Amino acid sequence: MAKPKLKRSVRWFFFIIAIVLVLLVISLRFKPFADTKGFQLESQPVLGEETAPVELVAFGDYKCPSCQSFNRSFFPLLQEKLIATGKVKFYFVHHPFLNEDSTRAAEFAEAVYQELGNDVFWQFHHVVYDEQQDGKNKLTLAFLTNILSGLVSEEETDKVVEAYKSGAGKKSVKADIAYAQKNNVPETSTLFVDGKRFDGSSLSELNQLVEESTNE
Repeated sequence: MAKPKLKRSVRWFFFIIAIVLVLLVISLRFKPFADTKGFQLESQPVLGEETAPVELVAFGDYKCPSCQSFNRSFFPLLQEKLIATGKVKFYFVHHPFLNEDSTRAAEFAEAVYQELGNDVFWQFHHVVYDEQQDGKNKLTLAFLTNILSGLVSEEETDKVVEAYKSGAGKKSVKADIAYAQKNNVPETSTLFVDGKRFDGSSLSELNQLVEESTNE
């Protein structure tokens, strides 16, 4: 007579397990994005006039060939037509996704920004991309240090290297990565115009999106 009760108990056991699994799947699917506490777009490297009405955010990886191509070919046009004309404020957010070289370069660049300021950061930023060989060369500490030493004094270079070694850029890069995850940034050079991802490929398309955002 105990067998029916046993069968019911087994059914209830598997029913409960099924419910738990469903809840687990739901919780994973709707899991909150990585914690972005401490991230402030206003504290990111920026170009453009403070009064520019539109925020243009670029996510990039120093090891990424498409990011290098963007910086070499598309950025100069963007600088001339949108940044210099006061239409946008251009922010850069680190999105290292390829390998340890990507993370090392991002953290070193962040140390440059923290220790030497916005202007030196942008000089360093562009030279790193210019010196990349389609993502094939190693972004070692020696490589990054050598680039910086060509821009600033030996004392300033040593200051940045010591800051990097002490982990100065880790927290900020971690926050950048979390922000990229929150915005579902793909593994490539990506632009956002006032929070809207730009999926076009030409400057005219980007300018149109900027104009639409300005007029909203």
